[in-house]
Amino acid sequence: MVTNTPQSNEEHPRRKFIRQTTIAGMGLLLAPNLLSATVGPNENRPDENKKEKNTNIRKLGKLEVSQIGAGCMSISANYGAAADKQQGIKTMRTTFEKGVTFFDTAEVYGPYTSEQLVGEALAPLRNQVAIATKFGFDIEKGGLNSKPEHIKRVVEASLKRLKTDRIDLLYQHRVDPNVPIEDVAGTVKDLIGQGKVLHFGLSEANTDTIRKAHTVQPLSAIQTEYSFMERSVEKNGVLEICEELGIGFVPWGPLGMGYLTGKLNAQTKFEEKLDLRLTFDRFSPENLAANMSIVNLLNRFASSRNTTASQIALAWLMAQKPFIVSIPGTRNILHLTENLGATTIQITTADLNELETEFLKLNVSGGRMNAMQMAFCQ
Repeated sequence: MVTNTPQSNEEHPRRKFIRQTTIAGMGLLLAPNLLSATVGPNENRPDENKKEKNTNIRKLGKLEVSQIGAGCMSISANYGAAADKQQGIKTMRTTFEKGVTFFDTAEVYGPYTSEQLVGEALAPLRNQVAIATKFGFDIEKGGLNSKPEHIKRVVEASLKRLKTDRIDLLYQHRVDPNVPIEDVAGTVKDLIGQGKVLHFGLSEANTDTIRKAHTVQPLSAIQTEYSFMERSVEKNGVLEICEELGIGFVPWGPLGMGYLTGKLNAQTKFEEKLDLRLTFDRFSPENLAANMSIVNLLNRFASSRNTTASQIALAWLMAQKPFIVSIPGTRNILHLTENLGATTIQITTADLNELETEFLKLNVSGGRMNAMQMAFCQ
């Protein structure tokens, strides 16, 4: 739960969006065949809803999914108190109805409750969606654990919680320095051979790790924070190696963990012990205020195009590379519709140049996570 100070009398872009008809979101509802993305490379697995190929999908390696996916973490954990179970189920099923076929969770979210919710919500839709989950933490003892036997145990438990016989995309959540990545990739390769996993991914890994893992078991996706205000992957070679090796890229935090929506400011109060952002330097009152110029830039650009800052931020991400599939998270149907409206926005080269020119005049204040979280990232 977050609270904010009153806004000015000028109509906020989100309220303007809600006041207007949700035409952009309807584009997804009416798009032909959008609900029939393939869920994996297993040619023997029937897809009774598959129709003609459409342009509303993207590829993560060989895994075809909707242009925008759904991050399921915030419904159950880490950004405040968990949503009511029925609200969470309704949100996920509505997300599917609006064209999303890619859902992202992890055992550590909750822990476990996010996977349980995803499993229950998507059980009736299982052959029409792709589910991604993650291993890599030792939830009982703390710290990291990617030992082969631990991976196998986690996968068995995740399959039960997700009410499924296979995981479409299995990520190593964080790279374990005590286990060679070749051993990790080999274990996932074995699980793929058994049909329990269909695709392999890494989260917050550097280029050396990516290359080593890919040699043992081809990677389908890399997940790392990336947004209009967080550009590390443009500089550390991660996007470049994904393009080189044909690996998809899944940005988490595509809306700056909610900041780029314009709903947060220096007076925002985060729930103690329930909202991780309270411990992140970038979400201190000082940095929330200092970075408002970035939100203002997106708002100015969006206002001139009758759209919203959130939609521009997501459309900007999609325009960076054709293999990028972001996973914004929300429990609010209006915000969901707003986010998905980004797929209808055409951003030109001139638009991208204008945004970049203005962005380069600004500074981003504060680190993206706390020291403990960053210690787990390569």
